[in-house]
Amino acid sequence: MPTFTAGDGTRLAYHLRGAGEPLAVLPGGPLRASAYFGDLGGLTAYRRLALLDLRGTGDSAVPADPATYRCDRMVEDVEVWRAHMGLEHMDLLAHSAGAALAMLYAARHPHRIRRLLLITPNPSALGLRGTPGDRLAAARLRAGEPWFPEAFPAFRAWLAGEADFDDVFLPFFYGRWDDTARAHADAEPAQTNEEAGERYFAEGAFAPDTTRAALAALTAPVLVYAGGLDGSPRPDLAHRAARAFPNAEVAVQPGAGHYPWLDDPEAFVSRTVDFLAR
Repeated sequence: MPTFTAGDGTRLAYHLRGAGEPLAVLPGGPLRASAYFGDLGGLTAYRRLALLDLRGTGDSAVPADPATYRCDRMVEDVEVWRAHMGLEHMDLLAHSAGAALAMLYAARHPHRIRRLLLITPNPSALGLRGTPGDRLAAARLRAGEPWFPEAFPAFRAWLAGEADFDDVFLPFFYGRWDDTARAHADAEPAQTNEEAGERYFAEGAFAPDTTRAALAALTAPVLVYAGGLDGSPRPDLAHRAARAFPNAEVAVQPGAGHYPWLDDPEAFVSRTVDFLAR
């Protein structure tokens, strides 16, 4: 397991899987260890994944200053990581909340990005965010599934702030609620630094107008990848996020939730490999 030292002295770890050209990968959560990616649906057959454990997660150390968990404070972690790996330019894939960090990195270091893949991204860095209404609209698409009658009222109550998170509505985050999805969901609590996650989106993390202006200098191709059943982002929000980039395209994977590489690995790998190979 390779490690490097961030600018503030925090030791950060990353994991290498597969073979081929490197593909740097940023996890979501926020602040979930990179183990949840697995092999990204078999993408390791085509690229060598470098999966970063963000500070305070997985095999990376806890920083001395908890304020450094804020998303914008970790941009330079990514830049130090790139230099450590010896990459003049890099292909960067980021998932969910990790996409907000990737957007800030691309805005600050546009010349370091060769290709950018934003998988079911949280676009808070652009001043955009999925709403409870978006999530409920996506959830209603699942009305024919056997777990829906119990899950939907609990999900609606949680989104309204009337109840705590309940495992009963975890199926809404997956396109297929099968044994693979259950195992993936069961692993989440042990992989996530919840205290750090609360700091990730802290006040001051984002300056959307500044970020949007800086992204005008990003000439690299960008793929914004959405799941057809995902509530955050829904496909329309993914299209709105894509408009912030000069050279972006949107892919929507039918039947996929927030983890499209689990719902249809073949479709996910085919689409991402096609983008990376251009």
